[in-house]
Amino acid sequence: MGSPMTTPQFKNALILITSLFFMWGLSYGLVDVLNKHFQEVLHINKAQSGYIQIAYFGAYFCIAIPAGLINTKFGYKTGIILGLCLYALGAFLTIPSAQLHSFPLFLFAFFILALGLGNLETSANPYAIALGPKESASTRINLSQCFNGVGAFIGPIVGGYMFFSPTEGSVTDLNSVKITYIIIGLAVLCLAFGIWKTALPDIREKNDTSPLGQQEQASMWAHKEFIFGVVANFFYIAAQVGLGALFINLTVECLPNTTSQYGAYLLSVAMLFFLVGRFVGTFLLTKFAPEKMVTIYGICATILCLIITKAIPYYSVYALIASFFFMSIMFPTIFELGVRHLGSKTKIGSSCMVMSISGGAVMPFCMGYVADKTNDTATSFILPAICFVIVTLYGIFYKKLLSPTSKLTANEG
Repeated sequence: MGSPMTTPQFKNALILITSLFFMWGLSYGLVDVLNKHFQEVLHINKAQSGYIQIAYFGAYFCIAIPAGLINTKFGYKTGIILGLCLYALGAFLTIPSAQLHSFPLFLFAFFILALGLGNLETSANPYAIALGPKESASTRINLSQCFNGVGAFIGPIVGGYMFFSPTEGSVTDLNSVKITYIIIGLAVLCLAFGIWKTALPDIREKNDTSPLGQQEQASMWAHKEFIFGVVANFFYIAAQVGLGALFINLTVECLPNTTSQYGAYLLSVAMLFFLVGRFVGTFLLTKFAPEKMVTIYGICATILCLIITKAIPYYSVYALIASFFFMSIMFPTIFELGVRHLGSKTKIGSSCMVMSISGGAVMPFCMGYVADKTNDTATSFILPAICFVIVTLYGIFYKKLLSPTSKLTANEG
């Protein structure tokens, strides 16, 4: 772990892995647009549209541990190729879903697609961390995650153009969804072939045979910073996915004479803020401790969510867009902080971190339920505000959570 990225092979590997971050960002950006599209085309309510995220992010919970075991036994490359194949399969399953006009079948397609994404996240995140010195791991994974932000920025633009008509109340049919995912599926298969043909460094975590190393790696459950990191990322992902899932609904309600298509384009603007936040955060992480960044960004995101709940015309939408800037570095930074001291347990620890992405399966339904019951989407944003409080607490107490051995190795580093 921590081999210096000094050869072209390592640099090329990081570039190739970074392309994977773009692909799952694109998928995520499209899913948030589909919530509103399916509400209009399939005539489902806000809570029911949250089933999309239940299927999508629930898959992460199911696949994370098996993917970690695959990585441990066969290496990161195998896990990545398997993930891309499942991604493509799920994309192609949208063809019969659209033909039959079946919401349950769409849910199954997104579940399979997300099984692939779960494989990719379990493989690519720790691999990006491993492709270089440990001291620059937070910067490196945030840099790779910047391209996740690029994909998430492009996704709503594509979805807004393909799925909605410029005239409110007029929407395209499900053929547009089918065409979009056929193109994505073909692109993913090409990427899988390219990775299969490319020689990637086979990085494997080494056991530290010293007494200190053996004590540190005896059990990852002895690392409180890891356990609470999983919890913090669960609530962070819940908040992020909830904000994205009801973004268009909130925009339509708080901006006069706004169409769903315009709301989708504003979601893309929010993702641009997310992307800019990633680049700015990557730079700031070279100046400030990661846990301090998590604390400051968490406080800002909490305040912005409270502003959203007031349903103030224009300003609640501005606050919603701004919140994406402060969400930008949270997942990769908490991920790296959590697995930093796990040593040979990094792969299985990374699987647990990816399982925490299942938090995204919970929040859209809960927020949709509150929005349906109160007939006010803005009220439901109190739930992500609570989530960001938990994230903030992780940043505040991170150093106190470190085990004695983790503190010692941190000081030595």
